[in-house]
Amino acid sequence: MDQDSIPDFLAQQRDAAPADLQQHFMTFEDYWERKLWHQLTDVLVEFFHHPESGPQRIPVYKKFVSSFAEKINQLQLVTLGLDAATQCSDDNERLTFLTTLAEKVNKPASQDAFVYATVAVASVKLRLQDAESARKDLDEAERILEGFDSVETVVHASFYRVNADYYQAKLEFASYYRNALLYLACIDLSALSPDERQSRAYELSVAALMSDSIYNFGELLLHPILDSLTDTPHSWLRDLVFAFNRGDLRAYDVLAGNISKNKLLHENKAFLDEKISLAALTESVFNRAPHDRNMTFPSISNETRVPQDQIEHLIMKALSLGLLRGSIDQVAQIARINWVQPKVLDMGQIDQMRNRLRQWDASVNDLGHWIEGVGQDVWAT
Repeated sequence: MDQDSIPDFLAQQRDAAPADLQQHFMTFEDYWERKLWHQLTDVLVEFFHHPESGPQRIPVYKKFVSSFAEKINQLQLVTLGLDAATQCSDDNERLTFLTTLAEKVNKPASQDAFVYATVAVASVKLRLQDAESARKDLDEAERILEGFDSVETVVHASFYRVNADYYQAKLEFASYYRNALLYLACIDLSALSPDERQSRAYELSVAALMSDSIYNFGELLLHPILDSLTDTPHSWLRDLVFAFNRGDLRAYDVLAGNISKNKLLHENKAFLDEKISLAALTESVFNRAPHDRNMTFPSISNETRVPQDQIEHLIMKALSLGLLRGSIDQVAQIARINWVQPKVLDMGQIDQMRNRLRQWDASVNDLGHWIEGVGQDVWAT
């Protein structure tokens, strides 16, 4: 835009703006004339974030911001561009707008801004069902991110959020779970609305249950996001995750009636039955003392509710997943377990461990008294 016409443009936009936003345009002109680019960027970001600025974002960006785009922080330029893009009429127009923005900041000195814009492009492509092209953009963004010593948190958060969206669309539950948790680690939860927190907790819980490689829910159980499901119609899902973590078959039976509320869980009920059986097996091993982990098939069947003729398969599955370590005596039908995968404990499990430590302490004391009594004068003080 011609520099001489900018004051007239700002005056027109000021007159068209809501009364409480008109002062911003006077500030824009003041900072622009004085070439205070940092201060001008800050007030522009503030203006673009204001809900009532929506109709003016695209014209202000295209006719005003673009005129000095090279002079301001490129990451902030992308931030302004993303806010402006929310006002595009549809995703096709938004894709064109953001692609142009990404190309504009694709320079050696502004690769963080390029990643930020590229991830936004990938997000739009996902909505347009172009997953293959979105994956290429995300892979390029990841490659660049790996080369940074440090980068603004907002860039990492954006990448993990869209990467999680991609894996969710592909039903790759473990990858979604990991990226969604990394996204949450990059943001302040208060920045999400209650509905967004509840939705994220819901999807994470479903992914944890549906993944064939996630059997330790510690990261999710310890994350405050899960509390977003408390006292909601989806509180059963939170309870179900805790039931799986402690291998609680009774709780699973009580909560199983809710599984039909989610299509994915309902269609994979057989898988969930096997997964809770594996959880029950690991919990049973955990609750036994280390010297008492030679378990007969009948005892395992009793504690997991799995038929005896399927116990060997269940144990082999647990061994292959790294949930247990040990061996199977097929002739004697005994599983000799020497290690169980560590996991986050709830209060009930912690109480059980406390009781076991007390028993161990008592047995050590008894052994000490026995040795003292048998040794008599042999022991020297």
